[in-house]
Amino acid sequence: MGKNKDKKRIEALNGQADLDTKEAIRVLNKILELELAGVVRYMHYSFMIFGHHRIPIVGWLRDQSTESMAHASLAGEHVTNLGGHPSLQIGDLLETHKHGVDEILAESLEHEGEGLAAYHELLGLVEDRNVMLEEYARDMIAAEQAHLHEIQKMMRRSV
Repeated sequence: MGKNKDKKRIEALNGQADLDTKEAIRVLNKILELELAGVVRYMHYSFMIFGHHRIPIVGWLRDQSTESMAHASLAGEHVTNLGGHPSLQIGDLLETHKHGVDEILAESLEHEGEGLAAYHELLGLVEDRNVMLEEYARDMIAAEQAHLHEIQKMMRRSV
């Protein structure tokens, strides 16, 4: 009984007393898998860009791949912070064979939207239960929203 009491006290000190840890780990692993898929997806896209705008677009796509890796690292660290085991899976990767810039941006928009939804799911689980994870979720939501807006701007045509 003493060990259980100590565990409850540690959870309360860590701000996790009311946190569904198992569910938070599940969502963090989903985020980890999505971000790892982003690493592969954006790198693949960067190989498939041709034409006179290739250099800046390839640079942007590779930056997105690098950022996805950083996001995956954060998600994995949070999984282990909660006592979980980081997933070795990777999110869905679909080869559409559509490699025009507009199609790549449309697929990127969809991928970023999935990530945004996962971070919102995490926020719903941790809000007012774990300050560190709540701040993490909010920061990532802001980053994903910025990505979505940037992609939407890239998809607009000048008038």
